[in-house]
This record gives sequence, structure tokens and C-alpha cells, in this order.
Amino acid sequence: MSAAVVTPLSAPEGSQINFGAAISGVDVENLTVTLNAANYWETTREIGNLLDADFDVIRDTLFAHQVVVFKNQHHVSPKAQFELTNRFDPAATSYGHGKTLDAKRSILHPDLKTIPHQPQVQVIGNGFIPSYEGLTNFTLRHPHHKTFHKTSIPADLDLSHTRFYRWHIDAALYDLAPPVVTTLLAVRVPAGRTQTCLYSDLPSPDAPSLTVPLGTTAFISSYTAYDILSPADQLFARTTRVEYAPHPYIWMSPSRSRPDGLGLISEGNELPLDSLPEIDESKIQILPMCWKNPVDGRLALQIHPSAVRKLHLADGTVIDDLKEVRDIVHRLQRPGIAPELVYAHDWEEGDLVLFHNRGVLHSVVGAFAEDEVRLFRQCNVAASSLPEGPGPEAAVAA
Repeated sequence: MSAAVVTPLSAPEGSQINFGAAISGVDVENLTVTLNAANYWETTREIGNLLDADFDVIRDTLFAHQVVVFKNQHHVSPKAQFELTNRFDPAATSYGHGKTLDAKRSILHPDLKTIPHQPQVQVIGNGFIPSYEGLTNFTLRHPHHKTFHKTSIPADLDLSHTRFYRWHIDAALYDLAPPVVTTLLAVRVPAGRTQTCLYSDLPSPDAPSLTVPLGTTAFISSYTAYDILSPADQLFARTTRVEYAPHPYIWMSPSRSRPDGLGLISEGNELPLDSLPEIDESKIQILPMCWKNPVDGRLALQIHPSAVRKLHLADGTVIDDLKEVRDIVHRLQRPGIAPELVYAHDWEEGDLVLFHNRGVLHSVVGAFAEDEVRLFRQCNVAASSLPEGPGPEAAVAA
């Protein structure tokens, strides 16, 4: 039997978040696995503290609660972090974005460093780091909304106010299947002040905002985002497929985001397809707009709003006007990121957070001073299969 204890996260006053849980009684460093001749991961059942029963609890909690928090995991190695991440999809081993980071034009390129001895694990954060896990004398850059948004918060408000940088799924969305789970380990966290996260250009009594811990990671449940849609919009979402741009993080690089971080503004700035790396049409991904939970069958409104290019409707119509596509997606997703539905994790050093990458959207948040150093490890692996959609019953009205 597992000694793991699962405790649902408490929602702050005024919040309506209905997801997230903490697990105690498990030391994830002691996950022990072996690789057999058939190339499948097998659990060594009698060695280490993370036995099959423990992992069963972790897996069930992830798919039920979407975000799982472990405290005091300072000692977890990059190897153990990868092995835990990989255990959700043992046939997958490649980092979730593959070699995308090698492309200098990718918007992801400046934000991540790869751990040399565990290439599926990336280092993210802010500030100068003399040495860490084989990397020496490197500087991390916390993504700032000024580098990606069309408009920005005035300079005099920059440290007191912030924005959602980019609501997204961790996924290449070309060739590689979206990872099932992402793990984040907080190695170093700046002392905690708070910031006001704005959904618009300037603070206003009438504009939505959210008080967040410095450098939080924000999450929303894509199941809730689906559940709060009107019956007509739910039917549309169940029966529509989303076509993503080839090499999307290069394609979108000249474009700029809406103030709420939920998708891009259409100004015709996307790179033409003939200027992208070679495109294999068979690797372009057309995915369901709703992804099915593998355990309980719930539907998540799961769209990467910045990477969308076309919508394929149930009657065979293809919407390829990019502004119209983005406006439709924004209208559907915007209610789901309302302040009362956002879980803003208050990071402490040693926190290990797992999130169901096929059931939540998340965003980097925050603006740091130069001397505020932040160091995190991130791991996800490209899945062995594409997400499952609603199925043939999707066209039946709710």
C-alpha cells in the first residue's frame, strides 16, 4: 500500500478554482526503473520508495486534479525528474519540443538551457548562474511581456504590475505529439513580493486583474473552460478540429500577443511558409479542439491559441482567415482565464509541480529586478500518441 496522502488545494477567498492537489509521503528521488529488451519501462517493485502503489496514486491524482504539488523535493535529481515524467508515457523519450531550440528564430530559443547529462530536462529562470548541473557562467532570462506583447505596461509600473506572458500548452504542435505531463522543480526562488497581473494595458477599477506571487506559474483548468461554454459553443468545440502552423514557434516569431496573453493580434506579421524550415505536410497537426481525459472521459477545451492557423468544421468548411480563426478561439477561451478561475502557484524552493499538459493551460507570469535570481528545472517528453478527441458521439447536442 502507498503511504501517499492526497490533499486538494484550498481555493483562496473569492476564487472558484476546482482543481489541484498536494501529495505528501512520497520521495520521488527513489523512482527506480529498468529498461527491458522490448524497450518498455518496467518498475523495480522492491527497490526505492516510489513503488507501483505510489505511482498509481500520483497518476490518479494527476488525471483527477490536473496540477499536483510535492513540497520539499530539493534533492530530486534531473535523472529522477525525467524518470517520473517519462513514467506517464514510457514509450516516449524525446524532449517535448525536439530540436526546436536549435532554431535561432524560434521564440523559445532564448528562454531555455539544456542540462548536458539529462537532455530531456531544461533549466529556466532569471539572472546569472555561476554553475549548475554541468552548465557554467550562464544567464537566464525570465520571459517579459514587453518581448512578446503588442503593448506593454508603463515602465514605472513594471515591477508592481505584470501580465500573463503567453497562455499555452507545452507542445511542438508539428511532428511531435503533445506531452502528457510537465514537471517543474523550483531550485531557487526570489523572496516573495506580489504583483498585480493585468488583463489590459493599464490598471483600472473596471478592468479584470489578479494579485499574484512574484514569478508565479498560472494555471487554468481546460475542463472548466469547456464546462462553462454555452451548449452551442460546446457542440462547436466538440466537432471542430484545430490546424496548427508548421514550425509554429518560428512562424509566429514576428507577431505580438494580446494584452491578456491569450493568442496573437493579426497584423499579417507571421512568417510566410516558404521562409520556414522545410515543411513535411504529413507532420502538420490537425487536432481536436476538445481533448478527452484518459481516465474519466471529461472533455478539455485544449487549444494553443498562439499557434492556431485554421479551423476545420464538422460540415467540412475550413476557416483559414487568420483573424477570424483567432477571434473565434479567443472568444471560446477567454471566459476560462477569468481571475477567479486562475490558480497562481506560490513557489517555494523545493516545490515539485506536475501538471497534466493535456488538461490545463498555463502561463509564465511576472517581472523581475536584475538581482532577483530564479532557477527552475522543467521536463516534458513528446508523447507516443496524439490526444484523443470526443469521438463519434460529439455531434450530438448537449
